[in-house]
Amino acid sequence: MGQASPVPSLSSARRDALIGLLKRLGLDPRAPGGPGATSTALAPLEEALTHASAGRPRHHEQLEFLGDAVLRLAATEFLERCHPSLAVGRRSSLRAQLVSDRWLAEQAEALDLAPLIHLGPMALGDSSGRATVLAESCEALVGAIYQAWGGPCGGIEAVLLWLAPAWERASAELLADPERHNWKTALQEKTQGQGLGLPRYATAEISRRHGDPRRFQSQVSWGCLPETEVQGVGSGSAEGWGGSRREAEQQAARAALAQLRQPPGSPGAG
Repeated sequence: MGQASPVPSLSSARRDALIGLLKRLGLDPRAPGGPGATSTALAPLEEALTHASAGRPRHHEQLEFLGDAVLRLAATEFLERCHPSLAVGRRSSLRAQLVSDRWLAEQAEALDLAPLIHLGPMALGDSSGRATVLAESCEALVGAIYQAWGGPCGGIEAVLLWLAPAWERASAELLADPERHNWKTALQEKTQGQGLGLPRYATAEISRRHGDPRRFQSQVSWGCLPETEVQGVGSGSAEGWGGSRREAEQQAARAALAQLRQPPGSPGAG
């Protein structure tokens, strides 16, 4: 696995940083069954944390490809162990949330992964792509852990040792609030179920400042089209804001759902 090029020798400071990361994952490379703490043993981690933009011969892409498959298998195993009574459809929906790019980026942020990632100048200057880089690197890290801990002979257990505690917290939140982070789908199901058609989104970039949590504004409407001038029961609109187009639309959908669930005749009910 990985590019056919020499394994780079790591400085003692870099080895310590990678070992420190493993400890934050709950893994000890020097423990029985671990890969050890040499440059060769830690090479998969160094590869996973070297973004392709850095221009090095060994970089994250192949381990990201591996990590994508490992992540889905590990999440499936986690759900089988911890939520065996869930229906297959519900389990599939929950798994999609547990392996999403959003969730991976959140894990990378929680691990303070960014300072450990080797990036090229273009990627370093692209703050708008930060979440994507973090998600890719975290997925590659999953592949690296799987590979370093023996692949099919122990790799999944090492990945689960890292991710299961975070998945336990996330799945508890998602099962308590099934629509969490998926309000657009819930709104579509709600409006179609009530014969109101598909929601319509109008989203605009209000600010050009990267990192602005109100960079995008989204307006969602449902029911009768405004141009028909037959506004009546079941039509309405709501707005949302976010740092990305997707986030703004999700927040608009969340606000719309809150309106549609208010009792008829109450203030703000659609």
